[in-house]
Amino acid sequence: MEKAHSLFLNEEVCGQLEEHQKAQFVFEWLSFLKTLLPATDRVDVKHNQKRLVEQLMVVLMGSPGPPTRQLLAQCLSSLYKMGDPFLATLVIDTCNDIILSKDDSPSFLPTRLAAITCLGAIYEQLGRLLGNTFTIAVGNLLKAMKRAESQARYEIMLSLEKILRGLGVSAVPCHRDIYKAARFCLTDRSMSVRCAAARCLLELQKEAVFLRTSELENVATLCFRAFEGSNYNVRVMVSKFLGTVLAAAVMPKQATGAPRESIRRTYLSEVMELLSGGFLRGGGSFLRASGDMLKGTSMVSRDIRVGIAQACVVFISSLGSEWLEVNFPAFLMPVLELVAHPRTTQTLSDSACCRRSVSFILRATLGSMLGPNAQIAAAKEICSIVDKQKKTVDAARNDDSVDTKLNITDVAASQHMLVCALQELGSLLQGLGSSADSLLQDHSARVLDTVTSVLLHPSVSVRLAAAWCLRCIAVALPAQLSVLVDRCVERLSALRSSPDAVAGYSAAIAALLGAVQHCPLGIPHAKGKVVLSLAEDLLRSATQNSHLSIHRTQGGWLLLSALMTLGEAVVMHHLPRIVLMWKYAFPLSVQDLHTEHSRGDSFTWHAALEGRAGALCAMRNFLSYCRDLVNEEVIGRLHTPLLCAAALLTQFPHLIKSYGNQIKNITTTFRWRLYEVLTLIPPKTYEGSFGTLLKQLVSDLTVAENTLSSGQILLLRFCHMDDMPALGPAMQDTDHHFVEEQLHYGSSVGIGSLEYDPFTICKKSLDVPTPLPPACSVSIAAVELFGAMFPHISSSQRMQMLEQFSECLKQLKGPRHQSAQIHVISALCCALKSLGSCQNVLVLEHTYKLGLALLLGALESSNDLLHCVAAEGLARLVQVANDSAFTVSIMQISFEKLKSTREAMSRTGHALALGTLHRYTGGIGSPQNLSACLGILFTVSQDSTSPEVQMWALHSLSLVIDLVGPMYRAHTETTFTLVLRMLLTVPPAHAEVLQSLGCCLSALITALGPDLQGEGPQLSALRASCLTGCAVMQDSHDSMVQTQAIICLQKLHMFAPRHVNLTSLVPSLCVHLHSSYLYLRRAVVACLRQLTQREAVDVSEYALNMVKELPRKESTQLDVTIKERGLEGALFMLLDQEMDPQLHDDIQEILGCMLSSMAVAKLSHWLKLCKDVLSASGGVTTDFTATTQVDMNQAEEDKEQTDDDSMFPCKSESSGLFTSLRCSTRMFAADCVCRIINQCENGDPAHFHLALAQEHHLQESTTEQDYLVLHLADLICMAFMAATDYNSQLRMSGLHTLLVIIRKFAAVPEPEFPGHFILEQYQANVGAALRPAFTADTPPDVTAKACQVCSAWISSGVVSDLGDLRRVHHLLTSSLIRVQAVKELPSQLYNESTFTMETLAVLKAWAEVYIVAIGSPKQGDQLSTLLKPLNPSKMEEAVCTGPADDGLLKLVQADLPTLSRLWLAALHDYALLTLPQEFAHWLPAAGGAFYTAETVESARPHYCSSWAPILHATALWLKSTGFFVVDDGPANLSRPVTPTSMGQSMSLSSIQSPEDVNTDRLHLILGITIEFLCSPHSDAQMEDILSCLHALQSLLDVPWPRSKIGTDQALSVELLSVLHRLIVTRESPSIQLAVLELVHQVVCAAQEHVKEKRHSAEVDDGAAEKETLPEFGEGRDTGGLVPGKSLVFGALELCLCVLVRKLPQLSPKLTGSVPGQSVQPQHLNENDCTLVSAVLSILSDLPPVCSPEGSISILPSVLYLLVRVLWELVQQPAGGLLSAVVSVALQVLRVLLSCPMAHAEKSKESWAHLLRCALSTLLDFWDSEEVHSGVNEVSLLTALTIFLLSASPKVTAVQSLQTRCIAKFKACLQSKDPVVVGRTYQLLQSVFQSAAADVATPFIQALGGTLLAQLQAVEKRQPCSTDEVQAVLEGIRALEALVFAAEEEHRPQLTAVLLPILVSFLLDENALNSASLPARTLHQSALQDLMRIGPQNSAVFKTIIASSPSLKARLQSAVKVSQESAKAKTALGQSPCKTSPSIQLKTNFL
Repeated sequence: MEKAHSLFLNEEVCGQLEEHQKAQFVFEWLSFLKTLLPATDRVDVKHNQKRLVEQLMVVLMGSPGPPTRQLLAQCLSSLYKMGDPFLATLVIDTCNDIILSKDDSPSFLPTRLAAITCLGAIYEQLGRLLGNTFTIAVGNLLKAMKRAESQARYEIMLSLEKILRGLGVSAVPCHRDIYKAARFCLTDRSMSVRCAAARCLLELQKEAVFLRTSELENVATLCFRAFEGSNYNVRVMVSKFLGTVLAAAVMPKQATGAPRESIRRTYLSEVMELLSGGFLRGGGSFLRASGDMLKGTSMVSRDIRVGIAQACVVFISSLGSEWLEVNFPAFLMPVLELVAHPRTTQTLSDSACCRRSVSFILRATLGSMLGPNAQIAAAKEICSIVDKQKKTVDAARNDDSVDTKLNITDVAASQHMLVCALQELGSLLQGLGSSADSLLQDHSARVLDTVTSVLLHPSVSVRLAAAWCLRCIAVALPAQLSVLVDRCVERLSALRSSPDAVAGYSAAIAALLGAVQHCPLGIPHAKGKVVLSLAEDLLRSATQNSHLSIHRTQGGWLLLSALMTLGEAVVMHHLPRIVLMWKYAFPLSVQDLHTEHSRGDSFTWHAALEGRAGALCAMRNFLSYCRDLVNEEVIGRLHTPLLCAAALLTQFPHLIKSYGNQIKNITTTFRWRLYEVLTLIPPKTYEGSFGTLLKQLVSDLTVAENTLSSGQILLLRFCHMDDMPALGPAMQDTDHHFVEEQLHYGSSVGIGSLEYDPFTICKKSLDVPTPLPPACSVSIAAVELFGAMFPHISSSQRMQMLEQFSECLKQLKGPRHQSAQIHVISALCCALKSLGSCQNVLVLEHTYKLGLALLLGALESSNDLLHCVAAEGLARLVQVANDSAFTVSIMQISFEKLKSTREAMSRTGHALALGTLHRYTGGIGSPQNLSACLGILFTVSQDSTSPEVQMWALHSLSLVIDLVGPMYRAHTETTFTLVLRMLLTVPPAHAEVLQSLGCCLSALITALGPDLQGEGPQLSALRASCLTGCAVMQDSHDSMVQTQAIICLQKLHMFAPRHVNLTSLVPSLCVHLHSSYLYLRRAVVACLRQLTQREAVDVSEYALNMVKELPRKESTQLDVTIKERGLEGALFMLLDQEMDPQLHDDIQEILGCMLSSMAVAKLSHWLKLCKDVLSASGGVTTDFTATTQVDMNQAEEDKEQTDDDSMFPCKSESSGLFTSLRCSTRMFAADCVCRIINQCENGDPAHFHLALAQEHHLQESTTEQDYLVLHLADLICMAFMAATDYNSQLRMSGLHTLLVIIRKFAAVPEPEFPGHFILEQYQANVGAALRPAFTADTPPDVTAKACQVCSAWISSGVVSDLGDLRRVHHLLTSSLIRVQAVKELPSQLYNESTFTMETLAVLKAWAEVYIVAIGSPKQGDQLSTLLKPLNPSKMEEAVCTGPADDGLLKLVQADLPTLSRLWLAALHDYALLTLPQEFAHWLPAAGGAFYTAETVESARPHYCSSWAPILHATALWLKSTGFFVVDDGPANLSRPVTPTSMGQSMSLSSIQSPEDVNTDRLHLILGITIEFLCSPHSDAQMEDILSCLHALQSLLDVPWPRSKIGTDQALSVELLSVLHRLIVTRESPSIQLAVLELVHQVVCAAQEHVKEKRHSAEVDDGAAEKETLPEFGEGRDTGGLVPGKSLVFGALELCLCVLVRKLPQLSPKLTGSVPGQSVQPQHLNENDCTLVSAVLSILSDLPPVCSPEGSISILPSVLYLLVRVLWELVQQPAGGLLSAVVSVALQVLRVLLSCPMAHAEKSKESWAHLLRCALSTLLDFWDSEEVHSGVNEVSLLTALTIFLLSASPKVTAVQSLQTRCIAKFKACLQSKDPVVVGRTYQLLQSVFQSAAADVATPFIQALGGTLLAQLQAVEKRQPCSTDEVQAVLEGIRALEALVFAAEEEHRPQLTAVLLPILVSFLLDENALNSASLPARTLHQSALQDLMRIGPQNSAVFKTIIASSPSLKARLQSAVKVSQESAKAKTALGQSPCKTSPSIQLKTNFL
C-alpha cells in the first residue's frame, strides 16, 4: 500500500491487484491525495490538474464504494479549489449526465451515487465561483429523486445540504424546490433518508426565511409526522431542525438574501401553542385529528411526544441561557399545562409517559442551563404555581357552591402538573445544595409551607411528589432534615383522623428517612425511636376506624420500611419490637391461616393483605439494608410468618373468585413482596413451601391472562453487556434516555412511576424512583425467585417445571405466546446463571435437553432482545453442562439451521448463538470447530439481501475473535480482508452493519495486541488495514460507527502508538466533544484520557492548532473556549455541562493528567483558569478586597493600613467564557489548585522561596518560567472565594485549599522584611475566610475543617504578634465554648456522632496549638542531643524547660484546665472504643464523654482521626505539671463525666489518691500508645506514630513515670519489643530516631532504678564502706539474660537491628549475603549517622543496668559492636557528621572503660580479659591486609590512647599489647601527613602525662628518642605549611610533657635537651625579615616557650647558654628583634592619639 502514496494513481500496480485489493489501493491513494493537495503549491496543482482529473474520473466511472466516493468527491473539490476552478464545469456536466442517465441497472448505481456525491462536494467548495450552474444541478438532482431508490435519495439529500452550505444566500432561487423535495424525504420509510432530509433542512433554514415565517406551522406539522415511527437518530436530527427553526422564529436574524420587511417575529406563546398542538394531537391533519377525538379514538404516538420534548429542549438551548433567565416564567406554564390536558392522561401509563416528557424538558432547561441565582428564581416561580394549584384544589374540595365548584376532571388533570412541578422543584433545590438556603430563608416564597401543604392533596401521586420534594430539600440542606421530620411527625399526630394526612405525612417521613443515606451528618438517633413508636401506633389503631384502616396500615409499614434504611446502628436497638410486629402481622401458625378462610369480607381481606404486603416490604428492606443483623436466629423467627405467607398463596384463587378485581390487585402486590423477600434469604429456609411456590411461579410466568407484558424490561436484565451495542442506539445510554426509555417498553406497560410503589420513596437514589407497575414487578420478582430456587429443588422438579413451560408455550399463540416465552426464557436464563455459580449440583441430561429445546425455540423469535437472552442462556447451559460433545452438538444444530433456512429471524438467532456459545467455557474447543464456525459466519455475514442478518453474523464473529484468543491468529488476514472489503462496499444507510464491522475490527486489534508494533510486510499490511478501516468509519455520518472508529483508534494507539497520527486524531476528537450523542462523547473522552496519560502536551497543542485554523463563523462555543483557554478550558466547560457520572470521572482524570504534565510549565495559565472557574459562581461574588479591608480595619483600628488593594482582585479577569458554573465544577477547580501546589513542591525550590523566585524571574525575563510563590495572592484569593461560598461542600474544599497553602508557604520568609514571613500580610484574609465557619448555623463538618485550619495557622508561626493571633485564637475559644454548651441547645439537628466529630476536631486543634506552644524538639535538636550522652540527673531540670513559645502558651494557659480534662476524657473514650470485640461489654451503657451508646460505630472514625495529637498534648501537659494532680472542678462535659473523669469525680465513693490518679493516667497513655504501636496499620499516618513516640518521651522526662516504668521490667521489655517492631517496619528517619531516643530513656530509667536499689541496700545494710556492692541489676548472680524478659537483651536486639541495617558489613549472615564474599561498605548519610550515634549511646548505658555477672554476659557483644562500628567508620572518608559519630564512638568507649563494673571485685578480672580482647581485636583490624590508605589513623590511635588512659593497667600493661600499641604510635610518627603527626604528638602527650607509670614508661622509653630526633631535624628542614608548624609545636608539647613526667633528678638533663631545640627554631634578624609565615610562626612560638621555660629552669638555662656561644647569640638576636618590634607597636599605637581630631568621621558604613 506504500506505492499508493503518490500524487498520481499508480495504474500499473493497481491493475495487478485483485478486486478487493484494488479498492483498498484506490482508497489509500485518495486518502493520501486528500492530505497532499492542501500542502501542494498551486502552480504544481494547476500543472498536474488535467491528469489528476482524468484519473479521478476513471475512478468515478469504476463503480466506487461509499467511502471511496466520499473521498473522490473531496479530492475533486479540493483539486479545483487549489487549481483552476473554472474547469470544474466539465466535471459538473459529466456528473449531470450520469445523474440523468436512464441506466437503472444495479451495476450503474454506484457510479450515479458517486456523481451525486461529487456534485455536492464541488459546489460546497467552490460555491459562487460556478455562477448560476447550480440551478441546473439542483434541478437534475430533484428530477433524479422522483425515480430514485433509498440510497440515491439519501445521497441526494446530503448533496443538496452541501450545495446549500457552499452557495449560502445565492441558493435562494432553489430554496422552495429543495424544501418541497425534503418534505417528502422527511417522512420517508427509510430512517437514513429521514436523517439526511433533516440535515438538509437544517442547512436550508439558515437562509430560507419562509421556513420560520409563513411555513412555520407546516414545518412543525411535517416534523411531527417525521417523528411518528422514527428511530432514535431520526428523532435527534428532526428535533434539532425543529428546535432550531422555532428558535430562529422567536429571535429572527436578518438573512442577507431576504428583504427586511419579510421577516416577522413569532412570539413564544405561538411556538408553545404549536408544540402543544403536536403534543396533544400528533402529526395528523386538523380534520383527521378532530374526527378521531370525536370518535374517542385519539391516541398520539409516543414517538411524537418524545420527539417534541427533545425539540423543545433544542429550541430553548438555541435561544441560550440568558434568554431563558429572562423568559422562563412565560415558558414554564405552557410546558406544565401539557400534562394538565385530559388528552394526555387518558390512561395511567399515558399520564406517566407525558409526565416523563415534561420533566425531561424542565430538567434539560431549568436544571442544566440556568445558573444558581436563576434556578432560585425558577424555584420561586414553580413554588408559586404549586401554591396556586393547591389553592384551586382546596377550593374545589371545600366550596360546595354550585357557582364556584370546579369540575372534578379539571382538578384531577391538574394533579399531573403538580407532580411535574414538585419533582422539578425538588431537583432544582437538590442541585443547588446548601445554596438553596437563601430560598428557604425567603419568607415570601414559603417553600416549606407550600410543599408541606401539598401532602394533603387527594391524589396519591401528588402526595408522593411532595414527599419526594421534601426529601430533596433535606438532601440539599441537611440542617432541615431533623426539623422536617419533627414537623411531619407532629402534623401526622395532629391529623391522624384524616386519611390524606396519614398517607401524605407518612410518605414524607419515609422520604426524609431515605434522605439520611445522602446526608453524612445524619439525624439524631432518637428520631428512629420516635418513628418506630409512630408506626406502632398507626398499626395498632388501624382497626379502630375502617375509614382509615388502609391508610394507617400502609403508613405504618411504610415508616417501618423507611426505618430499615437507617442501617444496623439504629435497627439493632429496636429489632425485638420489629420482629414482634412481623410476627403478629401474620397468623401464628399455618393452621390459624386456614381458619381465616371462612372469616372476613372483601374489605377485611384487603386490609389484611395490605398489612401483610407492607410487613413483607419491611422485611425486604431489613434484609437489604441490615445484612449484618441477619443471622440464624432472626431468620428462624421469620420462618413462621414466611411459611404462612407462602401458604396464603393457595387461597388467592378462591379470594379472587369470591371478591373479584377488588382483591386481585392487592394479591399481585402481595406475591411481588413475598418473592422479593424469599429471594434474599437462603432457599433452605422455606424448603417446605417449594411445591406451593413453584406452582404459583409457573402460573405467574405462563398464565394466559397476563397480557401486561414486561418483556423488554425483563430481557434487559439478562442480556449480556457485550450484546447491547448490537441492539442499536435505543439501548445505549443517551442524553435522552430519561424520555426515550418509555419507547422501549410495550404500549400497555408505559413507564415506571412513583405511585406504583410508594415504598421506593426511601431508596438510596438521588433521582426520582420509577418503579414499574405491580404486574410487571411481580413477573420480574418471579423470575428472580425461580432462579434462586432452581439449584435447590430436586431433579424431578426441575424436569417437571421445564416440561410445564414447554407445554404452556405450545398451547399459546400470538402476543400471549411471545409474552410467556419472554418470561420463561428469562427465568431459565436466571436459573442457569444460579446453577453455574453453585457447586455439586447434579443436573440430569434430560433437563439439559428440555432447556435446550426452550432456548432454540426462542432463537427463532422475531424479538432481537429475546435472541440475545436466548443466546446468553445457551452459553450458560454449556457452562453448566461442561461437556464438549454437548457443545459440538449445539454448534451442529446452528450450522444446519444456517445452511438450510432462509428465514432472517432464524438465521439471526443461530448466527448469534455461534458467537455466544463459548462465552463461559474458554473458547472454541478445537481448530476444526473454529474453522467450521468461521466459514459459516463469513458466508452469512456477506448475505447482502438481509442487513440485519449481516449485522448479527458480524457481531457474532467479533465475539468469536474475542473469545478464541491466540488461536485466532491464523485467521486474522482472512478476517481483515473480509472486514475491509465490506467496509468499502456496505451502503452508509446500513449503519448497523458498519457498526458490527467496527466491532470486528476492534476485536482483531485486540487479538493482535502488541504484535502490531512489529515490523515486516505482513504486519505493515495489517496495520494499514486497521488504519484504513478506522478512516472509513470516521467519515461515516452515523454516531455509533464513529464511536467504533474512535474505540479502534484508541486500541491501536495502546498497542502501536507510533503508528497513530495524533495530528489528525486529536482534532477529530475535539470536533465530537459537543456531539449530540452521549456514547460518542464517552468514546471521545475515554480516548482523550488515554492520550493525555502519556502525551498531554501534544494533545493540547494539536487541539489549539485545530481551532486556530477554523474560520470565526464556523467556530462553536467550545471551539472559542479552546482557542482562548486551551483544551483544558473546554474540558472544564464540558465538565460543568455533562450530567453523566462516567464522563465526569473521565474528564476529571484528563484534566488531572494534563495538570500533572503542564501545570508547572504553564503556571499562570492554569492558575488563571482555576481562578476563573472558581469565580464563575453566577451568584453574588464575594468582594475579596472589601472583605479584606473591613476585616483589617476591624482588627487594626489603631494601625496604619498599607495593604496594596491591587493584590486582591475581587473578580476574575475572565472574558465571560465561564458563567454560572456548578459547585461540583468549582470544587474540582479548588482540588486542582491543591494539585498544582503539590506538583510545584516536587519541582524547583524557587516555587516556595520568594527571593529566589524574584531573582530567577529577573534573570529569565525572556523565558516563560514562572514560580508559584509569585502567585500567592491569587492562591489566597481562590481559597477565600471557595471558603466563603454559600455551598458547604465548596466551603470544605476552600478550607482545605487554605490549609494546604498555609502548610506549604508558612516557612517562606519575606525578603523585604527580615524576620517576617510572606503569609503574614494575608492574616486578615485568613481570619475572614475562617470566621463564617464558626457561626451557629454552620454545619459541624465545616467547623471541624475550619478548626484544623485554625490550628495550622496558629501553629505555623507566621504571626508573632499576640494581638493579631488573638483573632483566630478567639474562633477556637468560641468553638470550645460551643462544644461544652451543647446540652443547652434546644434541639439537635444532626446525628450525635457529629457532636463527636466537632468536639474532637476542636480538641485536636487545641492540642496541636498546645504542642507548638510547649515546643517540640526539631530533628536537628534531637541530633545534637544524641551526639552527646544523656545525663539522667539533668532530665529533671528539663521537665519544665524547652523552646516554648511563651506568647502562644499564654493564650492556651487560660483554657488548659478545661482542655486537660476534655483531653483525658477523649483518650479514655478512645481506649474503650479500640478494645477487641470480645470486650465490648466493657463499654459504658450510657456511652462515653463524647459519644452515645447508639453511635459507637459512627463515632469510631472521628476518634481514630483525632486521638494522636490529643495524646501528645496530654503527655506534654502531664509533663508540665510533673504529674501533680490539680483539681479545679469538673469540666462542663456534654455527658456525665464519671466514667471518664480519670480520678476527677466529685463522688466521695470514687475519690482516688493522687498516686492512683497518676497511675491511671500513665496506664491510659501507655495502653493507647503501645496498642497502636504494636500493630500500626499500613495506612497509619506517620504523624500519629511520631505523636505516640513524642508522648512517651514526654512521660519519661518526668521522674515519677520514669520511676514507674523503670520499676516495671515487664512493661519496659514489652515497650522495647514494640519499638523493635516499629523500627523494622518504618523506614522514616524521624520515626527511627524518636524510637532510639525513647529506648535510651527506657534504659536510663532502668539504670536509675538499679542505682536506687543499690543505694538503698547500702544505706539499709550499712554497707557503704563495703568493697562489694549488693547483687542488683539484670543477670543477678548467674549473669543469665532471658530473651523476652530481659530489658538489656531487648535493647541489644534493637541496637543490633539498626546497626546491621545501616552497616550490613557488620554481619553478612544477617543481611543475607553469601558467606565468603566481602560486603561492600555502605556509606552513611546524615540520618544514618544520627541513628548510629544514638545506638552507640544506648550501648554505653547497658552495662550499668546489669549486675556484675550480667555485665560480663553482655560485654562481649557491646565491645564487638563498638569496635566493629568504629572500624567501619574509620574506613569511610572523614568529614561532616561522620567525624561526630566517630567522636561519639570514642566517647562511648571511654564510658565503657570507666564503667564501675570494670573495677568491681566480682567482675574486674573478666572485664580486664574482655577489654584486652577488644584492644587486640582493634589492633588486628588495623594490621589486616584489607587496610587501605584512606583509613582514619588518628581515630584509631585515639581509641588506643583511650584504652591506655581509661582502662586498668591489667588491660594495657600486657607486653604484647604494649609492643603493638607502641608500633602504631611509631608508625604514625613516621607519617608524611603533618596532621597525623601532630595528632600523634598530642596523644603521646596525654600518655606521658596521665597514664600509669607501668603504662607510660614503656612508651617514653620506646618513643622518646624518636620524638627527640624528629624535633632536632626541624632545624635542617624548615616547616613549609601551617600544619607542619602545628605538628612541630605539638611535638614540643609532648617533649615538654616527657620532661615533666621524668623524675626530679633526671629533669635537668632532659631540659638541657629541650632548650637547644627551642633555640634552634629561632631566626636571626635578616632571616626573620625574609622568612615565610610558617617559619616566623615557629620562631615566635619557640621564643615564647623559651621565655616561659627559661625562668623555670634558670640554672640549666644559664649553663646551656654559657656553654654554647652560637645559641647565646641566636637567642640574644631574637630577643632584641622582639623588643624592637614591641616598641614600634607601642609607638604606633600612641601616635594617633596625640593628633586625632575631636570629631571622628565614620568611614566604614557596612
